[in-house]
Amino acid sequence: MTERFSAREAIALAGDDFRELPVPMREFKPDGPLSWQGYDDARRRALTRTGEDESVVCGTAVIGSTRAVLVAFEFGFLGGSLGERTGDRVEAAYTHARAHRLPVVSLVATGGSRMQEGMLALTQLQRVARQSALAREAGLPQIAVLRDPTTGGGWATLGAGADVTLALPGAQVGFAGSRVRPPDADPAAYTAEAQMAAGAVDAVVREEELRETLALWLTLLTAPAAEAEVEGEVESEAASGGEVEPVSPPAALGAPGLPATGWDAVRHARSPERPRAAAYLDAYFSRRAAIGGDRCGGSDDGMLCGFGSGPAGRTVAYAAQCGTATRPAGYRTAARLIRLAGRLGFPVLTLVDTPGAANDAQAERQGAGSAIADLFAAVATARTPVTTLVIGEGGSGGALALAAPGNTWATPDSYFSVIAPELAAAILKRPASEVRDTADQLRIRPQDLVELGVIRGVVEHAGR
Repeated sequence: MTERFSAREAIALAGDDFRELPVPMREFKPDGPLSWQGYDDARRRALTRTGEDESVVCGTAVIGSTRAVLVAFEFGFLGGSLGERTGDRVEAAYTHARAHRLPVVSLVATGGSRMQEGMLALTQLQRVARQSALAREAGLPQIAVLRDPTTGGGWATLGAGADVTLALPGAQVGFAGSRVRPPDADPAAYTAEAQMAAGAVDAVVREEELRETLALWLTLLTAPAAEAEVEGEVESEAASGGEVEPVSPPAALGAPGLPATGWDAVRHARSPERPRAAAYLDAYFSRRAAIGGDRCGGSDDGMLCGFGSGPAGRTVAYAAQCGTATRPAGYRTAARLIRLAGRLGFPVLTLVDTPGAANDAQAERQGAGSAIADLFAAVATARTPVTTLVIGEGGSGGALALAAPGNTWATPDSYFSVIAPELAAAILKRPASEVRDTADQLRIRPQDLVELGVIRGVVEHAGR
């Protein structure tokens, strides 16, 4: 179990210069809206114990160089439960965030809704969810930090509903609190680490690293969408409106020189010496922060997604395949990334490198087709420009789903094909000896793809 910090200790961990917001006043009749016997006494004891008069403390603080609205739960006050006055304060905090264009950081530690206020307490989740939705519509980033415990409605709104969800090690995280779970439930399933493995948490962050991590995220997600010089004509509908300019693709990192044959292109793309996605991201971004997980129960280490500080310090979202067969969770995570970038106004860079979509039985059970369809839709309807660079294998629809129509480039050591040459030969009932000729017929070399109009161009080598 992680250490349980008070609300103000958590605020001090996260930032400096905390300024508490005015507290909305709501008068209750004795023992609250339900006249729950002993409720007033319980509140008085909670005040004496914690020094707080409600389960949440709201204000603004400077995190790194960014001022943000903080919503910090006090678990010592009736288990950090949400009541009507909690809802009042959270709503006021979000209203302040929208009025002043500030990001929202929620430091969550709650057991759920307050029983002593009954359904009036439960309906506060609707209020909180609406405020979160209004912040999304306004393009304001929302980051949640899950403390111990984060359960019930607090997890299902401010926690799981944030754009980026971080958690402290060992924190209890789950919709069901410890006293309402099935008696045979595995407690390890209700932890920050388990939620990260299930794709519901982006990162587990140690308390001593929390401030630096939050500062990086806030810097990246609040950077203005500055204009950048772009090679060629701008053809993106979003860019033509003058809102966000697309980025230029990274330079090639592998060996220079175009392949002589289609099979040469395949060999170069499959070479173990060829640079992979991590090398391109490290070369392109001065610093970056990753999101992880599809929020549907899965994650895929073969799809790297996040935001980075790109050329001229401009924030760029990225989704990059790592040379493995992409799993459904990878496609869903990339779709999540592209939609988040659109809401926040950042251009997107995608790196294509996969032999194709995972096609095993588990992938089918996890909804491979619907996941790929969702990514196609996310790219097709992206609110900000998407730029794609094929850096290795471009295997069929599993690769094409990540590619930007009309704004895809390729490195010299890559190929893009309707299907792998070996599989094409098998489908056509050709012997293995004809695989190389089939690769030529498919016209999968980078220069072929330019001639066919499939890609915009072949990027130059970084050393040129």
